[in-house]
Amino acid sequence: MFKNFKNDLPASLVVFFVALPLCLGIALASGAPLFSGIIAGIIGGIVVGSISGSSLGVSGPAAGLAVVVLTAISDLGSYELFLVAVVIAGLLQILLGFLKAGVIGYFFPSSVIKGMLSAIGIIIFLKQIPLALGYEDGETPFAFFETTGFDIYTGLVNMLDSVATGVVVITLISLAILLIWDKVLSKKHKAFKLIPGPLVAVVVGIIYHLIFQGSGSAFEITGANLVTVPVPDNVSEFLGQLTFPDFSQIGNSQVYIVAITIAVVASLETLLSVEATDKLDPAKRVTPTNRELVAQGIGNTFSGLVGGLPITQVIVRSSANIMSGGKTKASTVMHGLLLLLSVILIPRFLNLIPLGVLAAVLLIIGYKLANPKQFIQMSKLGKTQFLPFLVTVIAIVATDLLVGILLGLAVGIITILINSYKNSHFLHIEAKSNGLNTIKMEFAEEVTFLNKAAIQRELYALPKDTYLTLDVRKTKSLDQDVLEILDDFSITAKSKNITIKLISERGVVENPPSYRQFFGVDVFEGAH
Repeated sequence: MFKNFKNDLPASLVVFFVALPLCLGIALASGAPLFSGIIAGIIGGIVVGSISGSSLGVSGPAAGLAVVVLTAISDLGSYELFLVAVVIAGLLQILLGFLKAGVIGYFFPSSVIKGMLSAIGIIIFLKQIPLALGYEDGETPFAFFETTGFDIYTGLVNMLDSVATGVVVITLISLAILLIWDKVLSKKHKAFKLIPGPLVAVVVGIIYHLIFQGSGSAFEITGANLVTVPVPDNVSEFLGQLTFPDFSQIGNSQVYIVAITIAVVASLETLLSVEATDKLDPAKRVTPTNRELVAQGIGNTFSGLVGGLPITQVIVRSSANIMSGGKTKASTVMHGLLLLLSVILIPRFLNLIPLGVLAAVLLIIGYKLANPKQFIQMSKLGKTQFLPFLVTVIAIVATDLLVGILLGLAVGIITILINSYKNSHFLHIEAKSNGLNTIKMEFAEEVTFLNKAAIQRELYALPKDTYLTLDVRKTKSLDQDVLEILDDFSITAKSKNITIKLISERGVVENPPSYRQFFGVDVFEGAH
C-alpha cells in the first residue's frame, strides 16, 4: 500500500487542501453543523479508503447530496433524527453491495461519463470565482456552493460589485506559483517534484496574510475569506463537537424514506464517480464496484453514528488525487489522517490559510477536467459520441448532476435506436437486365422490431419488375415483427412482379410461401 509513498504523500497533501474547504462548504450548503463535513471527510478517507478496492478514488461529503440533506433535515425536524437515516442508508448500501448491484454503473456510456467530467470541471471552475474574488454573501463566500443551474451565472454577475483586493492578489500569486511549479520548475529538478506546488502556495498565502493582518489596507484578508475550522481547547471540547443519532424515533416512516433516497442517490453518484475515476487512472485499473458499495455503506454507517454527513466517492477529490500524481489508495487514507490531525493539532494554523489559495488549486483542477481539447476530440468522434457528451455537459451545468446524467443517457439511447433503425439492412442496386431491376438487400446480424419501419419503407419503395436478392446469412436474430412484414410484402410482390430470392445458411429459395414458417420450422427441403 505504501510502495509509492513518494508519489502518494504529495498527492494526499493536495487532496487534503482541496477537501478541507469542500467539507466545510458542503456542510454549510446542507444546513448541517460545519464539523459534520469534516467528520465525513475523515471517515471517507480513513475508513472507506482502507476498505475500498479503488486505487485512486477519494470519498467524502458530496455536493450532489447537499440539496437532499438540506430538505431531509427540514422534513425530519432535527439533525439527530437525520443521522438515523444516514445509518440506515449505510446498511442499505452494504446490502446492495452483497446483492451485486454495482454492475449498474457499467450501463452508462463513456460519452456520458466524459460529459459528466467536463461539466463538473466547469462547475468547479465557476464556483471558485467568489472565493477567488473575495466575494461575501452574508457571512461567507461558501454560500455560493449551494447554488445550482442558471442561479450560478446570476450570482457571478452580482458578485462583480464586491471584490476584495487582497484576495484577488493572493489568488493570482497562487495561480502563478501553481502554473510555474507544474509547467517549468518540476521539469527542471527532481526537488520540485517532491514538494507539491499547492503546499508552496499555501505557505506563501499564510505569509501574505500575516504580513497584512491588521493593517487595514486593501491588501488585508479578512476572516470571512480565510479557512474556518472549530478550535477546541481540549479533548473534551473536541469530542463535544460530535453529534449522535436519535434512535428513539427509529420507527418513523419518514426516516426510512430519507434513508432509501440517500442510499440510492449516494450509490449512483459513487458508481458514476468510480467509472469516471477509472477512466482518468493512468494505469487503467478497474474498481470492483460491489466492494465499493459495501465500503461506502460501512463509511455511511460510521459517519451517521458520530454525526457526519452522507459519504460518496467524489470526482473532485478523486481527480485532484490523480492530477497530483497519486498512485495507490495510500494517498486517500493519508488525506483522511491529515484532516483528522489538522483539526486536532493545528486548527489555528489552518485558519490562517486564505480561501483564495484553495480557489486557485481548484481553478486549475476544473480547467483540466473541462479542457477545451476534450470537446474537440469528442466532436471528431461523430454525432453518436458528441451529442450525448454535449447534452450531458449542458444539462449538468444548467440543472444538476443526476438530471444531466439521465438526459445524457436518454440521448445516448435514442442515438443507439436511430443507428439500429438505420443499420438493420444494406441495400445495393446491382444492375438492370432483361427488363428487371436487380437489387440486393442484406440484413444485419440482429434485426428487431425497431428496424421494421426502415425495412418496410425500403421494400414497398421497390419498383415493379424487380429481382430482389434477400441475404440473411449474417443474421443471427430475426424478430417476428419483421417476418410478418416479409409475409405481407410477399403478397404485394406478386402484384408488382417482384421476384424474391432468399439466401440463408440453409440454402437458396425463391418466393418462399411463408417466411414465418420457413424460419420457424424446418420446411426448407420441401420449399427447395
